[in-house]
Amino acid sequence: MVTRAGIVVTGTEVLTGRVTDRNGPWLADQLRGLGVDVGHVVVVGDRPDDLRSALSFLAGTGAGLVITTGGLGPTADDLTAQVVGEFQGRTSAVDPDLEQRVARVVERLMARRGWRADAEATAAGVRKQALVPDGATVLEPVGTAPGLVVPTAADRTGPPVVVLPGPPAELRGMWPAAVAAAPIRAALAGATELRQETLRLWGTLEAELAATLRELERELTGLEITTCLREGELEIVTRFPAAGQEVYDRFAAELAQRYTGTLFSTGRTLDELVAEALVERGTTVATGESCTGGLLAARLTERPGASATVLGGVAAYSNSAKQQLLGVSAGLIAEHGAVSPEVARALAEGARARFAADIGVGITGVAGPGGGTADKPVGTVHLCVLGPTGALTRALSVPGSRSAVRGRSVTMAMHLLRELLVGGPPA
Repeated sequence: MVTRAGIVVTGTEVLTGRVTDRNGPWLADQLRGLGVDVGHVVVVGDRPDDLRSALSFLAGTGAGLVITTGGLGPTADDLTAQVVGEFQGRTSAVDPDLEQRVARVVERLMARRGWRADAEATAAGVRKQALVPDGATVLEPVGTAPGLVVPTAADRTGPPVVVLPGPPAELRGMWPAAVAAAPIRAALAGATELRQETLRLWGTLEAELAATLRELERELTGLEITTCLREGELEIVTRFPAAGQEVYDRFAAELAQRYTGTLFSTGRTLDELVAEALVERGTTVATGESCTGGLLAARLTERPGASATVLGGVAAYSNSAKQQLLGVSAGLIAEHGAVSPEVARALAEGARARFAADIGVGITGVAGPGGGTADKPVGTVHLCVLGPTGALTRALSVPGSRSAVRGRSVTMAMHLLRELLVGGPPA
């Protein structure tokens, strides 16, 4: 039997989309590494009744472990610890030693930031954060909020509940202590290895892959296969117990044979492939961007250590910037227009020359929603990736919003870089 878990993400700011949930997916991936399958991630607002309902639902699914995130602060809407204690049938009381430890953390934080606050209000917040359900294991604060591992009371049945803070850095810093707590070790004792592999295709239709999966269905027993199409990239994620490795290997080999022209990765993301290829080849890159306004440079520099290979970029939005910063001739713009393959190549050449880089990338287009013409409607984009061995160019007609045009253009530029650096399916 696969050990299963459920996650409750609390916070009205997450429920309404003002804050993106970064905890649920991260915890699900960490649990998979421990052999635990996450069946549900439930998002609820800062309402005690909704949290109780979520806890009851997850316990009813047969989950061997439940994890909550958020709601551990000093304010009135931070009620997770109290609600979980009640749900598990345990009364809560202030832990004096924990109260002192939290108070010292708060004092250091306020001193470091130069904050001043009402002493009585601060003390009340500290006491609230030091409330511990009877029999719970305290997880020491990474920020100001301690975490908890709360087992069910002796007269009840159900899984232990791990109560973790909402800020991702605090949650991740506390995770090792949570996994090491005795109730969690017991809950994970029967877990078996759960593996996950990823294949990535560029240019294959999801419907085409679906037909292949239907054809191979009888040969895929024991594999949980999910597909996701994002910006032209088709991601195939397969999860399976360790005993299913041979079945997966046959499946992966079959897809590699059928989709030789579009399979570009058996694990690494596009960004990882490009970054690693730049480092392995000792190759440098620079960008000259118009419609994407520096988004490609931002993506290339997202990974630590990017300064060794990414020399710089110019967001040359206006025609004068193209001319003055990247040496694009006014005559070229006048003859072909700012949105043209000729200007895309000139931007790549200018970026390569200005930064003395091995590779230059140029992007120019009409991102919209205005600015389009009959000849060059919104979504028209031209790209050029220029290196010592030649150039790769593409002309796109991207449907959708301004952000979709810009995002898809950057993805195409990354694929052109991948093609130039490591080969594989054409972009």
